[in-house]
Amino acid sequence: MSLIVMKFGGSSVGSPERMQRVASRIIERQQEGNKIVVVVSAMGDTTDDLIDQSKLLNPNPPAREMDMLLTTGEQISIALLSMTIQAQGGKAVSFTGWQAGIRTESVHAKAKITDIRPERIFKELDQDQVVIVAGFQGMSEEGDITTLGRGGSDTTAVALAAAIKADLCEIYTDVDGVYSTDPRVVKNARKLDEISYDEMLELAHLGAAVLHPRAVEYAKHYNVCLVVRSSFTKNEGTYVKEEAVMEQGIAVRGIAFDKNVARITILGVEDEPGVLAHVFGALAEVGIDVDIIVQSGVLDGKADFSFTVSGEDKAKAIEVIESIRTRVPYRETSSEDGLVKVSIVGAGMVSNPGVAATMFEAISSLGVSIKMVSTSEIKCSCVISGDQLNEVVRSLHTAFGLDTAEHAFVGGPQERR
Repeated sequence: MSLIVMKFGGSSVGSPERMQRVASRIIERQQEGNKIVVVVSAMGDTTDDLIDQSKLLNPNPPAREMDMLLTTGEQISIALLSMTIQAQGGKAVSFTGWQAGIRTESVHAKAKITDIRPERIFKELDQDQVVIVAGFQGMSEEGDITTLGRGGSDTTAVALAAAIKADLCEIYTDVDGVYSTDPRVVKNARKLDEISYDEMLELAHLGAAVLHPRAVEYAKHYNVCLVVRSSFTKNEGTYVKEEAVMEQGIAVRGIAFDKNVARITILGVEDEPGVLAHVFGALAEVGIDVDIIVQSGVLDGKADFSFTVSGEDKAKAIEVIESIRTRVPYRETSSEDGLVKVSIVGAGMVSNPGVAATMFEAISSLGVSIKMVSTSEIKCSCVISGDQLNEVVRSLHTAFGLDTAEHAFVGGPQERR
C-alpha cells in the first residue's frame, strides 16, 4: 500500500466529462490498494471569469477580498469532484485549504506556506476516504483566507506530499511529461523519462511551464518523489528526482524560453560603492524581480549597466529608477521591449567545454544578435529579439543533438494553477 498525492489542474477538470474521467482514475488508483489525497485547481476559466467580474465592480479590488473571491473556484472543483467519485461508487470528502490544515504567511495574493497540520487528512484516510483538497489556498494565523499565487496548486500538492510523507506526488496535466522543448515549437521534441531537481528547477525558472519553480523547490528540499503525467492518457510520465540518468554525450537536457522580457539600461552612473545596492534595493522594495544584470566598462568615472525584468514590470521599474535619481544620479535611461530569453540547461554542461560557444554559433548562424548573456554551472541564457525565437529554438535543439537523443527536456502548455 502506498500513500499518493494526485494533483489535477484546471483543464483536467474543465468539463463534466473530464471530471468523470478524473474521478474514474482516482478510484482506479485507490482500488490498487493505495491511500489517495487529491489536490484540484479551479475548473477551466473560472478564475479568469471571477477576476473579470471583480474588475467590473471595482477596478482596484482589495487583495484580501480578491483572495476571498478567487478561492471559491477551487471550492467548486473539490465539491463537484467529491460528488462525482461518490456517484461512481467511491468514498470521498472535500476540504478547503484551511480545513486541510494549511497555514500561511499573512500575505494576500502570494502567501507562502508556513505549516501544514494534516491530522484531519489522516483521520479521513483511515476511513478509506479519498481526501480532496483545494489547491492554491490556505489560512493565515489571524484567520484570513490567503492564496499562494501563480502555481499555487502545484505547490499545495508537493507541500502536502511532504507533510504527510507520501510515497509519490503525481502532477497530472495536459501533456504526458517533460519534453526537450515545447513540442508546439519543435515537433520532434522528446519526452524525458526522468530529470533532476536542479535541472527542472532551472528550466521552470527559465520559462518551462510544466511545473512551477516553488513546487520544485519544495520537492527538492523535502525529497518528494515527483512525477508529471497526462490526465488524458495512461502513458508513463517524467520523474523529477535528486539525480537523473545522464545519457552519454548529451550535455544539454533541454531548451526553455521566456517570451516576456524587457531590458532597461541606465547610462552615466557614478562608479562608486553602493550604487547597485541602491538601485536594486529600490526595485526589490516594490516586488520587482530582476534577472540578468550586465555592467559595461567605466569611462571618466561613469558606468553604464543594463538589467532585465518581465514585460509587465517595465513601466513600474522605470518609475522606481526615476524616483531615486536624486540619490543615484545618472545621465539617462533607455528601455527595450519585444525581447525573449532562450536558455539551455543540463547537468552535463559543467564537464563539457564549448557548450556556450555552440549556443552562440547556433544563434548567430541565423543572423540573430545576442544582447545579454547569463550563465551558471548548468545553464546558459541569451537575451535576443523575439522575431526569430522559434527558429532559434529549433537550431539549438539540433545543435545539441536533441533531435535524435532518446532523452531530452522541457515543458508544454501550463495548466491553470
